[in-house]
Amino acid sequence: MNEELQDELGQAHLASAKDFVEYCNETHAATVADELKDLDTIQVRHLLLALDPRLRAEIFGHLGEEMQVELAESFRSKDLAQTLQFMSPDERADFYQALPQDLQEIILPLLARAQREDLLRLHSYEDGTAGAVMTSDYATLSPQLTAREAIEQLRQEAPDRETIYNSYVIDEERKLIGVVGLRSLIVSPSFKKVADIMETEVISALVDESQEDVAKKIAKFDLLAIPVLDQEGHLLGIVTVDDVLDVAQEEATEDFHLMGSVQDVGMSLREASAWLLVQKRLPWLLVLVLMNVFSGAGIAYFEDVIQATVALVFFLPLLIDSGGNAGSQSATLMVRALATGDVTRSDWLSLLGREVLIALAIGLMMALAVSLLGFYRGGPDVALVVSSAMILVVLTGSLIGMSLPFLLSKFDFDPATASAPLVTSIADIAGVLIYFSIATAWLH
Repeated sequence: MNEELQDELGQAHLASAKDFVEYCNETHAATVADELKDLDTIQVRHLLLALDPRLRAEIFGHLGEEMQVELAESFRSKDLAQTLQFMSPDERADFYQALPQDLQEIILPLLARAQREDLLRLHSYEDGTAGAVMTSDYATLSPQLTAREAIEQLRQEAPDRETIYNSYVIDEERKLIGVVGLRSLIVSPSFKKVADIMETEVISALVDESQEDVAKKIAKFDLLAIPVLDQEGHLLGIVTVDDVLDVAQEEATEDFHLMGSVQDVGMSLREASAWLLVQKRLPWLLVLVLMNVFSGAGIAYFEDVIQATVALVFFLPLLIDSGGNAGSQSATLMVRALATGDVTRSDWLSLLGREVLIALAIGLMMALAVSLLGFYRGGPDVALVVSSAMILVVLTGSLIGMSLPFLLSKFDFDPATASAPLVTSIADIAGVLIYFSIATAWLH
């Protein structure tokens, strides 16, 4: 947006509604929505109502959930009905899900019967599944149509379809029997039947399949969209690549939060209140504090050894931090590999052997470096204790970080729960016990 128009928007002083309409006609809806997000609800409502209902719905679909709900509360029933009518089915379902129950009951009667039934059907699918992100806005063809007839049908349906690059061929019972691309229809002889042009080996997803698995299929096979079927093979909808990008972003955000031991905030960080962030961050920190009590108990247990050789205290932070850092590295690599499908649970044993070799190599090199410092601070006995402990601490931390994601995955927890703070806390406890056990045994 040019600076002059941006200033007008920011102050809600457009020269006329015509200026805003012209700008929206020349600009992508997502860009317009991004420009509107800093305005208050009354200003956004005034601007949107100046638009054609179809364009208004397109921009409305790109606004954040919080603003959508506020606008829905401020719209008249007629304006809200027009907006809902022109929203895509999946965006309409997402918007409906974000509404409080009283507003849901208000908007349902505003929809046409077919739209209402479609909305309730999409809303009924479990969150996190293919059904929850699919759209019913797709093109279907009969196998008996000719290429010319199919192209003519698509020409008429194109304005109301999210995509027509791939059309799905269904039989009388709406079972998916093939898929045909627009290019194939155009280059084929006009008299040729769709049944002779279509591809019968169709990559598809089940309606209860996880969103992550659907996203992996689309990425693996370079698809623009993937059909969603029920157990009997009936076509229920499609998941498009733009929906998958949204899912991938949500999953990545969730993993980042888990890796940082933070609960899902559920909204923009900028809009989240300080108290909400306290609620999301505090629980895990309290759990980790309780876990670290065991580290303190371990140190207290070896109090006599510490008093006899005070130099050991100097190396305590160095050793336990090394184990925690090594564990965090291993956990990060494994969590990402499991998330992308690069490794599976069946790979644990083979990866375990390799991790032992890697951790031993790293531990030996770190032990060599720290032994010189140990010799300087406490003589050969302390150097031997510290270097031996370094090898075992790094090995233990690495194996904990590498194995914990697999263990969580086995019990159907998100592997990302094996966060750096959690792995570090466990490795700290193990490090304290290993270090002072070696010191006790060697130094008597």
